[in-house]
Amino acid sequence: MHSASPPPDSTGFNSLLKNRPFLNLWTGQLVAQVADKIFYVLLIILLEAGDYRPWSSLEHSDNSMRSAIMVAFTVPAILFGSAAGIFVDRFSKKQMLLYCNLSRAFLIMALPFLPKAFIILLIITFLVSTVTQFFAPAEQAAIPLVVPKKDLMTANNLFASSTMGGIIVGMTIGEPLLSLVKDALGEGAQEFLLGGFYLVSSVLIYLMQAKETNTLPQGGFIHPLDDFKEGLRYLRQNRLVSNAMVQLTILYSVFASLQVLAISLSGKIGLKETQFGFVLAAAGVGMVFGAGLLGHFSNRLHNKPLPLMGFLTMGFVLAMFAFTRYLWLGLALSAMFGLGASLINGPMQALIQEKTPESMRGKVFGFENNVINIALSLPLAITGPLTDAAGKAVGSEDLGLRVVLLGLGVLVALMGAAAWRNTRDVLQDVV
Repeated sequence: MHSASPPPDSTGFNSLLKNRPFLNLWTGQLVAQVADKIFYVLLIILLEAGDYRPWSSLEHSDNSMRSAIMVAFTVPAILFGSAAGIFVDRFSKKQMLLYCNLSRAFLIMALPFLPKAFIILLIITFLVSTVTQFFAPAEQAAIPLVVPKKDLMTANNLFASSTMGGIIVGMTIGEPLLSLVKDALGEGAQEFLLGGFYLVSSVLIYLMQAKETNTLPQGGFIHPLDDFKEGLRYLRQNRLVSNAMVQLTILYSVFASLQVLAISLSGKIGLKETQFGFVLAAAGVGMVFGAGLLGHFSNRLHNKPLPLMGFLTMGFVLAMFAFTRYLWLGLALSAMFGLGASLINGPMQALIQEKTPESMRGKVFGFENNVINIALSLPLAITGPLTDAAGKAVGSEDLGLRVVLLGLGVLVALMGAAAWRNTRDVLQDVV
């Protein structure tokens, strides 16, 4: 037994493209994703411009201020990821998405009217990132409300690929777009443009029609600690869902490593190191292609060990990157990497959504986002230094990169195989 879900009747892009509520949710989150990344670019621009000066001598250097901004941007994901899921389960997902977008728009558009002090920028950054933690689980929990079970794998891969696309587009157009708006319209225009992105996302989500069940307890009281314990109990008891979460955590950790390695890798295949976005973009294209394959051939693929195939594919690609020196081959391998990722992300997200009752989805996806964000910090922190250390150990930066890529490829294949074997054993127990 290798199936993570029963075979669907018919699925594919055509079905999703005719699903207006899904299109509203999908395009709304894509606009919000682009805005998230442009916001990060805006923070760097504001610091570089020198308008936001420190209030104390402890905040004296540009590097320290950048680091503080990055901490304010990432810490809420660790602190509030699980707690956000609790509230998502208690309220309308659509309303939660709307309030998150409107809150972020208000906070960012308020910046031009606030004192130009670094501590203010730090607080706004922390608040925007905190609100974003409520958006993520609400978005994942809303997908099964607007997408039939047969289309969940394709829908989840489209969301994953558009998330990567949002990162690439936001990081690519952020600086020139913000500079153009500032030059044309003056101070404050950047913040209002960015707030406008969130307002557009709000309109798209407002137009989404979704049937939801109100799970707010009688009397209107929420008990966060009880809900948190309930979510942990559910994950301990439902090993199928928790194992799927483990596989997704491994997947996103590998992607985090690729983001770091792509900078050095791009220089080896004929690109400038600053053009590493092309390598990540090719992976995004591969994920979209994988979503199409899963949608079109789902009847034939439903009984295949897709996550295992995905991990083995990603491990193979990482190992091949070590010997790649041609641009076309590097981009083709990156697309293949994305294809392998789609074989993990789509089935595992669909499994979680299928097996988790509506009243628990926010908590489960809150835990998922929390675990993934914590796990991402490790590869982001150690991949670069590990590559440098390997280069020094073997006496060559190029050889050090090869050693890390080969080692990571083998590790991904082994970890993926072990995680899938555990999931397969659970499936057999369930059946």
